[in-house]
Amino acid sequence: MTSGRPLPDGAVDGRWNGADMEITSGTSSTTRMESPWFRQFAAPSDDARLQLYCFPHAGGAASAYVPLSRALGREIEVHAVQYPGRQDRRLEAPVTSVVALAESVATELAARPEPHRPYAFFGHSMGAAVAYETARLLARRAVPAPLRLFLSGRGAPTPNPPRTDQLHDDEALVAAIRRLGGTGGRFLEDPELLEMILPALRADYRALSGYHWAPGPPLDIPFTVLVGDADPVVAVPDAADWLGHSALHGDFRTFPGGHFFLDSNTAEIVDVIRGALSGASA
Repeated sequence: MTSGRPLPDGAVDGRWNGADMEITSGTSSTTRMESPWFRQFAAPSDDARLQLYCFPHAGGAASAYVPLSRALGREIEVHAVQYPGRQDRRLEAPVTSVVALAESVATELAARPEPHRPYAFFGHSMGAAVAYETARLLARRAVPAPLRLFLSGRGAPTPNPPRTDQLHDDEALVAAIRRLGGTGGRFLEDPELLEMILPALRADYRALSGYHWAPGPPLDIPFTVLVGDADPVVAVPDAADWLGHSALHGDFRTFPGGHFFLDSNTAEIVDVIRGALSGASA
């Protein structure tokens, strides 16, 4: 956070999450920074049989995945991706390309010094597109592929970005945020808080509006697709189209709720993740 103002009511663990946005005064003392790109919110565990790399939504930050990390416990080790331009990377210029973000994450994963343990990707909203493009890039490198992609709250990619990603001024951004809902919409009326939120949102929606999917072969990775049945920007059939981008049998799940259905269905989503990855490390 760029001012000395305390976090608003509703902040949890240094995190304020609302309507596809995130502001913070820093990271919690329990946060482990593995590299500029990855955060852990629980102590590393020798019991963890695999890793789950989680990609945030537009305007979001790594701490969006604190609840999921805690809910998964010690058996699945969560590594949340931290995009530039927010939280402890707030002084860095945000990246304004989905593919460029994916290239940075893929390069970081390929260069990790430890032996590659089995891993999977989870991406929500914009994070689903970044996770998918990261997996495509890794498929071209000598890096073991993710065991599974969990793609949440976004329609399948198309050659032209959807109209809901075409937000070219702050007024349109704020209107879209209100439409998406979330837990902190009332803070949009505060000019100081809004000014802290907007830079990351501007960059992320610029990335989304410029994301033109390049056709290619389906991935040899199974997908689990998740969507809220009342999502105002993602139609259920558009989300189901993700399954056509995999050469393997996948799974499609709908949940009650809107764009941020994860917030009210964490326990059920944890069950989906555990079930899909059951026995995968073998």
